[in-house]
Amino acid sequence: MTDRLVWRIAALLLDYPSESTLQLRPQLRAAAIDIDAHGLVAFLDATAGIPPLELAARYVETFDQRRRSCLHLTYYAYGDTRKRGMALLRFKHAFRAAGVTVGDEELPDFLPLVLEFAATVDYQQGRRLLGEHVPVLELLRLSLRDSGSPYAHLLDAVCSTLPPVTTADRRKIAELAAAGPPEEEVGLEPFAMDPILTGGRR
Repeated sequence: MTDRLVWRIAALLLDYPSESTLQLRPQLRAAAIDIDAHGLVAFLDATAGIPPLELAARYVETFDQRRRSCLHLTYYAYGDTRKRGMALLRFKHAFRAAGVTVGDEELPDFLPLVLEFAATVDYQQGRRLLGEHVPVLELLRLSLRDSGSPYAHLLDAVCSTLPPVTTADRRKIAELAAAGPPEEEVGLEPFAMDPILTGGRR
């Protein structure tokens, strides 16, 4: 299915730019062209020729140093608060039901991990998780576009595979954008996930 391939490619490109992924870029671009995934092609073209170290630095700056462009889907509503633990359990249970091993390397709401899960393990459950977070994905897309990041093209591609934003979604987006992620540092280690799907970096 086209959605699966979009998610699979986006999962690779939204993860930290490893050497193996960089080597796959020509094949990924060819596959994206075959399915008319313009957002994926636009990202690959916009970042073509950027030296690996610079691309890695841009990735860290974009996703690790900006609270409003975090790749963890529950962070926008809950930040690092205790309430986030229950939200993470929804992801953890979905992965466990599909037989995915849980470990300590990555929180299960990490977008590349969720995309990979939806693309290669459980389409229905993965699509449900993504669909439940359309407001967050749209907020992330808008944040990346506002900052001029080429990663916005990847969110364009992902969002194009999901239900359109509703009036209720727009209210939620406005609320999340106005409030920002709440702050309350807590340990989230019990809800972390093994990088079985993406080779997660954390």
